[in-house]
Amino acid sequence: MKNEIDENIGTPTPSKTLIAVEQNRKQMNSSLMLRRFFTLNATSSSSSSCSASLKPPSKRKQLVFLGSPQVSAAVLDDLFNASTAPDSMFEVAAIVTQPPSGRNRGRKVMPSPVAQHALDRGFPSDLIFTPEKAGEEIFLSSLRALQPELCITAAYGNILPRKFLEIPPMGTVNIHPSLLPLYRGAAPVQRALQDGVKETGVSLAFTVRALDAGPVIACERFEVDDQIKATDLLALLFSQGSKLLIHELPSIFDGSANLKAQPQDDSKATLAPKITPEESWLSFDQEASVRAFAGWPGTRAKVVVIDDKNGEHNVLDLKIITTRVCGQSNIQVNEADDVRFIKDALVFPCSGSSALEVLEVQLPGKKVVNAAAFWNGLRGQRLKILG
Repeated sequence: MKNEIDENIGTPTPSKTLIAVEQNRKQMNSSLMLRRFFTLNATSSSSSSCSASLKPPSKRKQLVFLGSPQVSAAVLDDLFNASTAPDSMFEVAAIVTQPPSGRNRGRKVMPSPVAQHALDRGFPSDLIFTPEKAGEEIFLSSLRALQPELCITAAYGNILPRKFLEIPPMGTVNIHPSLLPLYRGAAPVQRALQDGVKETGVSLAFTVRALDAGPVIACERFEVDDQIKATDLLALLFSQGSKLLIHELPSIFDGSANLKAQPQDDSKATLAPKITPEESWLSFDQEASVRAFAGWPGTRAKVVVIDDKNGEHNVLDLKIITTRVCGQSNIQVNEADDVRFIKDALVFPCSGSSALEVLEVQLPGKKVVNAAAFWNGLRGQRLKILG
């Protein structure tokens, strides 16, 4: 199992009875610590745990935060800052996040951005939980022992079962980056950009068992420009959602949020399913998807490099990094699938009398380069879209 500690320590051979007792003790300790996040600095962790256990009982509301990626870490930071105010009504009692995973090129196992940020802020490591699933009984028992009054989720990444939702008496509130009931699901920002929406937003809603279907406490609208990428829009929406949450926390704590929360109209609901790697291949009649899939999984296109001198054709797999969408009326192209270099951009013709200007690209295993550098590297060869 993941996140278990190796307890095999060489000792003199005791009696069979003592061995059985010792094995039972170790199994109990291992089970109690299962899925919990550990740091390598055991001394620091122990002192933090002791300090936490010696704190006098707090009259502030106990809040548990659930989140995983960097946008969630920004929300957690705002909650930490708000909780330190002299008149704060709450404190962060625990954090729940995804287990450590292999990231970056070396696939080094690292804590989630939320876990790392919490540790950097000095939050006790024994109050950072990393269950594989939020329905694990050991995790739920630990959560019940904390007696949280409210749970907050922001891109946590795990389904919350009924047993979890029954723990906090004030409920669980989610920051969702769309104007619910629009774009319920795992990829609301990417799907909204893929659809070319002109307006989106962020919603604060109570969590129920149905997907993103709980009553909406409040929402903020956001105008979408033609150039913004999914990663940037996601950060903006969670930043706004964090402010909205802190503003609404008093009403959530005093119960008035339950009265003003509006049920969603399920007949108007749309879904935002998870993005798949296969969707990263660019279709030039859907230019908005370049912005939608920025970040992960990225956007790729296959192009053909044609050498007219010897007739050679080479297919390249291009990763599209930075783009802008423009009208095609002022762009002269010889053929429908010709890629031209105009000013500072590779111009890909698209349907609907539009064109996609690509400003930065990346070849497999190479660094990101601007369009001019890539075009110069072609040395007079032509570039076509692979149909």
